[in-house]
Amino acid sequence: MKKLSKTTKSSLVTYGIVAAAYLFCEVLMRTGHMSSLLKGILVPVCIYAILAVSLNLTVGILGELSLGHAGFMCVGAFASAIFSKCMAEAIPVPLVRFILALLIGVACAGLCGVLIGIPVLRLRGDYLAIVTLAFGEIIKNLINAVYLGLDSNGFHISMKDALSLNMEEDGQIIIKGAQGITGTPSDSNFTIGVILVLLTLVIVIHLVHSRTGRAIMSIRDNRIAAESIGINITKYKMLAFSISASLAGAAGVLYAHNLATLTASSKNFGYNMSIMILVFVVLGGIGSIRGSMIAAVVLTLLPELLRFLNEYRMLIYAVVLIVTMILTWSPGAIELRERYSLAKLFHKKEKEVQ
Repeated sequence: MKKLSKTTKSSLVTYGIVAAAYLFCEVLMRTGHMSSLLKGILVPVCIYAILAVSLNLTVGILGELSLGHAGFMCVGAFASAIFSKCMAEAIPVPLVRFILALLIGVACAGLCGVLIGIPVLRLRGDYLAIVTLAFGEIIKNLINAVYLGLDSNGFHISMKDALSLNMEEDGQIIIKGAQGITGTPSDSNFTIGVILVLLTLVIVIHLVHSRTGRAIMSIRDNRIAAESIGINITKYKMLAFSISASLAGAAGVLYAHNLATLTASSKNFGYNMSIMILVFVVLGGIGSIRGSMIAAVVLTLLPELLRFLNEYRMLIYAVVLIVTMILTWSPGAIELRERYSLAKLFHKKEKEVQ
């Protein structure tokens, strides 16, 4: 029997964690041991996990700081919501409609990633972060200013108000400026969220451990050396950035179909959202796919689990953030993790058996 490689074992452990968490939550829900509050947060947990893993592809694997991840999420959310609302009657099957909306949201976010990446990826460091942050704010403010309607003559767009759309009597307003989109079909659920998390992990992990992933990481480690051996810097940076944007768009699709009303507010798609996703990546470990996913899940659930401690909830949350940062990045903690890692323990047991 062929032995599994270290990379394959690590990947299977990551997938197993997701599968075990899903089964555990399903058992709790079916036996009635999960509160309605926690049920309502299961889909957001999946959304944040996808966002954290996808951003880690840019920040951890590519080595570029991006603060516009919420902007790509916003593009995917609104593109898919527009499609679902327009096709709600034409495509009555929720799963089929959601899959098509997912493809559209991912494609639109990926296209924006390419268009933004062409000029932006020539920049590095703080300059790249500032430009991507500006993109996220521009997208949010642009959507807040748009009025979109649909009637028998097609789409109508206005930047003034709903009356300026000049639609026929059979028309309906899809985007109401700052009020966003209302009535989007609620096609997402926890199972679909977990499937999308697994797909995201499969895409990112296979990319990281492929020849393309090694080329991307060589650019991160030493740009000049990578270019000297013939690696196309622009091509691989664009590839990583666009895939990261596409996956953020997938999270946006899941987000849009989990709400009755979708608005491009600062809370949903603004600067704070991008920073929160970056916090997940940093606390989970820059470059650690599994770590960013776990950090997203823990830090999303923690405030809700501590809600009974109303006065001290955010204080405990801040302490957990500090302790996690120390345990993640201190030299002593890193050495301890390497010494007692699961991979080393399994390797030691294999040697004892032999």
